Order: sequence, then structure tokens, then C-alpha cells
Amino acid sequence: MEPEQIEALFTREDGQFVFARWGRPIAPVVFGVQEETLQVVKGALEAVTALAGHKMAETDMELGSNLMVFFFEQWEELLDVPGMDRLVPELDGLVGKLRDVDANQYRFFRFDEAGAIKACFVFLRMDEHLSAVPAQTLALSQIVQSYLLWSDTAFRDQSPLAMAGDTTILRPDVAGLIRAAYDPVLPAAAMDSSHALRLYARMKAGGIQ
Repeated sequence: MEPEQIEALFTREDGQFVFARWGRPIAPVVFGVQEETLQVVKGALEAVTALAGHKMAETDMELGSNLMVFFFEQWEELLDVPGMDRLVPELDGLVGKLRDVDANQYRFFRFDEAGAIKACFVFLRMDEHLSAVPAQTLALSQIVQSYLLWSDTAFRDQSPLAMAGDTTILRPDVAGLIRAAYDPVLPAAAMDSSHALRLYARMKAGGIQ
């Protein structure tokens, strides 16, 4: 992965470069799934956390849970979740927009004073397309996309995942980038595209190019 490729993964459609990683341990909770799927999501989160060298926690002191994953059938269901309108601003309008474009997923991030991620809310409307995706693939994809503030176009043309035989895995270059992004010598947030060069240097130092 070259520096310009890394830069593109954090450059939004409006041309702004924005990078952020989690600045606190992740305290997850999953709604709307059975125990079997819950364990799959937990396994994906544990795998990416180990890769990044980050931490998980039972609770977040400020929010209780700071990574919330919701599985549901219709966007309107979010309007019935107690307190959701306090977590996600302008929820009514957002639900209307997502319904109008027939979206099946949405991620909303909150940040601390340093610009690091302090919370992420993942919404998955299980339409025909998402329902056809194996649970392991869906869980790993969502966790990866929640672990950094990727560009809104980052994986539009190519998935962060790959197949190794019959097993879904994280692409080695994306895995290397996540590992580099969580290097403690790097800042938790950056808005200058030169940060892509720093990530590239850490990837090279780690033997991932």
C-alpha cells in the first residue's frame, strides 16, 4: 500500500483528510441478534482489537457502552429505542434520509476533545442483501469499519476483506494499516494528509507494505 493509497482511505468525498482512532477501551453491546450471532460479532471485535493492540472493557465510565451495534428490519425502529435521540442528533431527519435512499447500514461516530473516537453507533437494516451475507463476513466488515474513521468512500470499490480458501479474512494491507494506525507513537487524530506518510512509515517498519 503506497502513501497515496493510504491518504485516499482517509480523504472524504469533499476532499478533507480526517483520521481518527479509538482513544479509549471499547465497551461493546449488540442489539437485535441471537446468542450465536452475538458470539460471532464478539469474536470479530476481539480479533481486530488484538490486531490493533488496543483494549476492550466491560463498561465505559462516561457512556456505559461506547460501541453499539443494532440489527433491525426497518429504519423507523430506531425512533422507538429509548434515548436514541440523545445519542444521535437529528434522529428523525436521519431516519428519513436513510429510508429514502434505501440504505442498509450507517455508522455514526462521536469524538473526544483530542479528536479521537469515543463512541460509535452501527446501524444495520437487515434487508435481502445483508441477510444473504454470512454472519462472520458481516461482523468482521462492520468491526473493521468501526475501528478507524475511514473515508466515506474508502471501501466503495474494494472490500476490506478477502477470501483465504473458504475463510473470510481481513486483507493483509488493511490489517497492516490498522496495526500501524494504533502505534502509540502516532497521534490518535489528524487532519493533515501528511499523516498518511507517517502511517506508511509505520507499516514499512512493521514489514507490511
